Amino acid sequence: MSEMFKKKNIHHKKFRLLKPLQIPSGPWNSLSMEFITQFPLSNTFDSILVSVDRFSKMEIFIPAHGTITSLDLAQIFINHVFSKHGLPSSIISDRGSSFVSSFWTQLCQQLNILRDISTSFHPETDGQTERVKQILEQYLWIYVWLASKNIETTRPTTKLSERWLGPFEVLKKIGSHTYHLKLPQQWKSVHPVFHVYLLEPVKQSTIPNRHQLPPPSVIVEEQEEWEVARVLDSKLKR
Repeated sequence: MSEMFKKKNIHHKKFRLLKPLQIPSGPWNSLSMEFITQFPLSNTFDSILVSVDRFSKMEIFIPAHGTITSLDLAQIFINHVFSKHGLPSSIISDRGSSFVSSFWTQLCQQLNILRDISTSFHPETDGQTERVKQILEQYLWIYVWLASKNIETTRPTTKLSERWLGPFEVLKKIGSHTYHLKLPQQWKSVHPVFHVYLLEPVKQSTIPNRHQLPPPSVIVEEQEEWEVARVLDSKLKR
C-alpha cells in the first residue's frame, strides 16, 4: 500500500473550515502574516515573514529574526508592505493576542494614525490553516509523505519520479503550518522544514510484517547518487 501511495494523485479537496473568512473587497485589503522560523543563518537572519494578500494571493517574503519584537515587526511591515500597498483593513496572524495588539499599536504610532475600532488585526489563523493543523496534529508523532515537486531525484524525467517521498518521521511542529522532518543522511543538504501543503499523513498499513523501503537519493553536490543498474522490463503506453 505504501509503495502504491508514492505514485498516487491526491483527489481530496484542500482543507478548509466550515465557516471560511469573508472574501476581501479588493487587493491588499486583507492579508495574512506567518513566520517560518529555524532556518540556517543567512546574513544574520534565521526566519522569514510571509505576507499574503488574501484577494490576489500575491506573496511578499521578508527576511527576519526569530526573536523579532512588535516594534521591529511594525518597521519591516512599513518598509516592505505598507510602502507598496498601503494599510490593510484586516490582518490574519497566528501570533498571540498580546503580541498582535502590541504590533498594531506600534504600527499606528509609526504611521501617526489614531486607532480606529473598525480596523482590525485578527489573531486567529485563516480557515484553511486551522483545519490543516487540526488534522495533522493527529499524526504529529507518526509519519508523513513529502511531495517531490521541489526535490530533484536521480530519475531521468519528472514523469518517472515518485509523486510522494518517504514516509518521514515528524520531529516537531514549527509555527502553525510548517513541520520539521527527520530526513535520511544522504539528504543532509536539503532543509528539513516543510510547509504543510507539501505533506500528507501516512495511514498505517493493516498488512502484517510489511516493511517500508528507504527513500530514493536526491542529486546533491559531491554526494553519493543512486543509479539504476539495469532495466528489467518496459511498457509502451499509446
